[in-house]
This record gives sequence, C-alpha cells and structure tokens, in this order.
Amino acid sequence: MMRPMLEVVAGIIWKDGRYLAVERPEGSRMAGWWEFPGGKIEQGESRDQALVRELEEELGIRCREFEFWRDIVHEYETFSVHLHFFHITDFTEKLTPMEGQRMEWVRPGQPGSLKFLPADVAIVEALKAY
Repeated sequence: MMRPMLEVVAGIIWKDGRYLAVERPEGSRMAGWWEFPGGKIEQGESRDQALVRELEEELGIRCREFEFWRDIVHEYETFSVHLHFFHITDFTEKLTPMEGQRMEWVRPGQPGSLKFLPADVAIVEALKAY
C-alpha cells in the first residue's frame, strides 16, 4: 500500500550560534515531540513561499535571509514526509509562539533531553558539525 506523502518545509532558525526547536502543540499529530518550525507546502506554492508563510503563521516572523540546505524523506507507519530544510539567518519581528508551543534555543551538538521527531534526528546529528 502506498503511504500518503506530505511535502513539508522546515526552518533552522539561527541566533547567537544556536538554532530554534519548537514543541508540537497539544492536539496536533505527534504532540509533545520537538521539531524545526515549518509545515506543509500548499497547492501551487513554492518551497520558499511555504517557508515564509508557515513561519509567519507559526512564529509571527518574516524571513529575510534564508537558503535551502538539504531534503530528506522519512517513512512513518501511516504516511511519508518529504522535508525541505532551510537555514534562516535573518528575520524581522519578535519570535512569538502563535500556537502556544514551547520554544528552546539549542546549541548544535547539545540537544539535551529534547525528544526530536524521528524525521528530524538525522538533521540534529548533521547540525553538530556547525
């Protein structure tokens, strides 16, 4: 059986040598897990447009400088996700958890006790080189 494939953008937002992790809010699929902020690419939207829209909706920020980094496909039990990761080095406005989600700045190589989504684990590992 073919699993549905979700096309998703995710932002690795940098500030003072740390990146932002957000907790999936109560009531969402996989609530309580940590991830990089972002979301689904809507019909007719480019990856860049989706990234800008999602981060505005989720965190109240406008991305000014960002660059595509890499993509991965991860298979969950009932669906697959194709994640497109971007490094974000400049944004305007104050970071605001628009969905009431917890946020934490993480030092690469020290994710601590945060339980990242399985699809994000390889990215957390790769960021240790930063």
